[in-house]
Amino acid sequence: MAGGWARDDAVNDQIEVSTAEAVARARLRLHAPLREAAEVCADCDEPIPAARRAAIPGVQLCVACQSGRDRQARPAGGINRRASKDSQLK
Repeated sequence: MAGGWARDDAVNDQIEVSTAEAVARARLRLHAPLREAAEVCADCDEPIPAARRAAIPGVQLCVACQSGRDRQARPAGGINRRASKDSQLK
């Protein structure tokens, strides 16, 4: 039930493309070559516990530094740029 000049299944097409892009990004990260886990944090030079190195392959940051980066990270998206202008006004 699309409005205007869009096809009836245009919304489904947008959802499929967005989902396919997200899956492709996840697969790219999954198959990226892993570095060897560091014994000291790359940011603060504090030692990284052996349990963390065993749990997270290729870890480069301690818990405190990784938590700080996670807080600063901006979520991806928010606006469906493929949607019509009318759907963004709602």
